[in-house]
Amino acid sequence: MSTTLQPMREASYPAYLEAAVVGYAQENIATGRWTEETALERSREDFNSLLPQGLATPDNHIFDILAGEGGATVGVIWLAIGRKHGIVSSFVYDVEIQPQHRRQGHAERAFKAIETFAQSLGAAHIGLHVFGNNPGAQALYQKLGFGVTGINMQKPLAAASGPGA
Repeated sequence: MSTTLQPMREASYPAYLEAAVVGYAQENIATGRWTEETALERSREDFNSLLPQGLATPDNHIFDILAGEGGATVGVIWLAIGRKHGIVSSFVYDVEIQPQHRRQGHAERAFKAIETFAQSLGAAHIGLHVFGNNPGAQALYQKLGFGVTGINMQKPLAAASGPGA
């Protein structure tokens, strides 16, 4: 089985954006980073900041992941290119394989294709963020050669009360 990438079409973008916003909000709630009351708004703000022009946002490339050449869409992958201190880097902001198509190698093949694409744009490396409650994704990324560059940790505190709270 093969996996190919196709630039996302404008008609597909609104549904992708809504699902991604909701999914990102849910992940942040599940890990305790955000509250349920604010998560959806915060997620929308993040996406609006990162993709202010949608699919036309410069240096952002959102692809549908297809099963085979011209096959069914099985997921999506979003790569951004950045330039800082004379170095071109790339960052995968989102990768999602539809549940019924998981564990078939699509994510691994999509990553190999996105790495080639990033290299063609001059990227020296590729980064990503993975939530701590997703050991399956962590295992995949380690298998693909990603290494840990930092670990964010959080401890919930009791709600503050009293003056100035």
